[in-house]
Amino acid sequence: MPEMRFHIRWPDGRPEACYSPSLVIKDYFAPGETYALADFLARSRTALMIASNRVEAKYGMPCSRALGQLARIEAAAGLYAETPDPRVRIDAFDE
Repeated sequence: MPEMRFHIRWPDGRPEACYSPSLVIKDYFAPGETYALADFLARSRTALMIASNRVEAKYGMPCSRALGQLARIEAAAGLYAETPDPRVRIDAFDE
């Protein structure tokens, strides 16, 4: 199963490299695009759950790294709850 990293930039400009065990991320994000925080969270949840489910279908257990990445994204997003119009940019994909 091909894994990848997707590089994001949080609303305060802080970069982060995120992990996915599947290329499904490419179906939900595009490099160079900026997403409203709520949209970014929804897309991340959907894509990382699909990725984890693919791992489970192949190996019999969900992907703890994908679920952990989702938890980190959700925790970090909470830091911007009071930010007016918070947006997350997708900088790049690494395969």
